[in-house]
Amino acid sequence: MTRCRLCGSAAMASVVDLGATPPCESFLAADQLDRPEPTYPLHLRVCTDCWLAQIPPLITPEETFTQYAYFSSYSTSWVEHARTFVADAVQRLDLDSEDKEAFVVEVASNDGYLLRHVADRGIRCLGIEPSVNVGAAARDAGVPTLTEFLDPATGSAVRAEHGPADLVVANNVYAHIPDVVGFTRGLRALVADDGWVSIEVQHLLTLIEKNQYDTIYHEHFQYYTVASAARALASGGLALVDVELLPTHGGSVRLWARPAEVAGEPSRRVTDVLGQEKAAGLQELSGYTEFSTRVAKVRRDLLRFLVEAAERGETVVGYGAPGKGNTLLNHCGIRPDLLPYTVDRNPYKHGRFTPGTRIPVLPPEQISADRPDYVLVLPWNLRAELVEQLSFVHAWGGRLVFPIPELSIVEVKP
Repeated sequence: MTRCRLCGSAAMASVVDLGATPPCESFLAADQLDRPEPTYPLHLRVCTDCWLAQIPPLITPEETFTQYAYFSSYSTSWVEHARTFVADAVQRLDLDSEDKEAFVVEVASNDGYLLRHVADRGIRCLGIEPSVNVGAAARDAGVPTLTEFLDPATGSAVRAEHGPADLVVANNVYAHIPDVVGFTRGLRALVADDGWVSIEVQHLLTLIEKNQYDTIYHEHFQYYTVASAARALASGGLALVDVELLPTHGGSVRLWARPAEVAGEPSRRVTDVLGQEKAAGLQELSGYTEFSTRVAKVRRDLLRFLVEAAERGETVVGYGAPGKGNTLLNHCGIRPDLLPYTVDRNPYKHGRFTPGTRIPVLPPEQISADRPDYVLVLPWNLRAELVEQLSFVHAWGGRLVFPIPELSIVEVKP
């Protein structure tokens, strides 16, 4: 990578180099196991002019998202998070007012996990989802969904056909597009001149502070602080007006933006979070220099645990097959000799194998059948939800293992 994709600067500094891995959602069918598997460098750098952290765009969104393995509705806590957001947004923006017919658009709407709550309230909505398979699931659930990637032309076409949106939602997609400026202009094309844009994206502050390096993967082209997100929004004619810190995905931010012409001054919360980022050194290189050292320790600790468990004759299996898990497995070099399988609630992944590490993905019932000594939880960001879901391992004395932010072994209670 020679230049920043946001500001064009050539002043790029290394943050962490995770080697080369396959795309994290490229699960393999059994008949693909004897074929070559492409890998791509996974090297995070930060622009020392605008402080946008980013990886090179070595794969295209079309390669990843035309058919996609992730269905949002399989996470109970994420569906509840979406329901709560819709309720709060309807109240905040008066979307159910009898005086107007509100219109809500979600970009990267997945399987309709969020817009179903909008539709249930009788509010007109539209999803824009590039993945054919998950978009079809949304339509089957009664959520109108357009199969497209967002760019300025798509935004303008949707506005011309459906009218401007009072609220545009973009959850966990702002990191997934290499053309951040074009995507932001697409958001501006969608939103009404007095409307609102709500974006949720992982916060680089918590990624750095809590060793969440497994959330670095080829689908995530950039990693935002509130400061760099404000610059990105401004590139498309939007202004940041408010921010919320969220626990989702280990630590996210919800960015509230409006067209620059009507935005006004940002809230006190924006000022406060910018102060936190500055105090953490994220607008100078000092905030990034120790990250790679702490990443190396996560790897050593997990490998040590798995090797020692194997030498004691104890069994360890995985729970979940998220994209972040595949970054972790590949970076640590974990293969079926140390983790014979993982399980996942998503039937799309059953009978497939994790990219790079070739670990089988099985239905969750396999854990009860095998009664392993340990369950390595790969979607560690759902810790509270999964400690409850996996409480049944207590019946045979099984324990849960969380690799991040540091290795911890949890004895669950029934």
